[in-house]
Amino acid sequence: MRRILVVDDDEEIGALLRRFLERNGFEVDVASSGVAMDERLARGSYDLMTLDLMLPGEDGLSLCRRVRAKSSLPIIMVTATSATSERIVGLEVGADDYLAKPFDPRELLARVRAILRRADAALPGPTTGTRVAVRFAGWQLDVARRELRAGDGTLVPLSGGEFDLLLAFVEHPQRVLTREQLIDLARGNRHEAFDRSTDVQVSRLRRKLGYDATAPELIRTIRNAGYMFAVPVESA
Repeated sequence: MRRILVVDDDEEIGALLRRFLERNGFEVDVASSGVAMDERLARGSYDLMTLDLMLPGEDGLSLCRRVRAKSSLPIIMVTATSATSERIVGLEVGADDYLAKPFDPRELLARVRAILRRADAALPGPTTGTRVAVRFAGWQLDVARRELRAGDGTLVPLSGGEFDLLLAFVEHPQRVLTREQLIDLARGNRHEAFDRSTDVQVSRLRRKLGYDATAPELIRTIRNAGYMFAVPVESA
């Protein structure tokens, strides 16, 4: 049974989501603050977490940033509005998806299932095929384990969205991909296209992959077209 941690200080919403998700086959715990979240995470593992933006004490953005620094746990950020700025900030700190209140629990369920499906599957493509790991520019991406390692073996934490985007790039190296193609490759049709979210994820990937002034940029911006993964990819 998949385990979900709901982090929300509204007891009514927490109870509602617990009942709804449990009826749909999940095991659910609820935490009302960052302190309670830490206690839950320390006691056991979860497959996904929903995280309210507005919490007493440490807010959701800070909690998301802190969890993402040491874990690839999928996170759905729940925000009070549908403002684009909040979506961008949520993605910037490592959330995999976002949902504005009030929302239909069925939409949350659909997004939870979509993210878990992506986490389960090592999406095959024209470059990776059945290969379980690839190398590029000194980096190694383990497709089966969903792990990125630097040349010295250091593990670089990636959110689910960052991993899926990087996988889309390494499956289609040295060719231009539009934002719409990247959304389709990395996310499927789980929600509406949101170009700025792709730009944010690309920016986060660039920072994690680093820059080297003596070498070409790994992910190049192609003006009025999209992005290109500029280096060769080979089996590890």
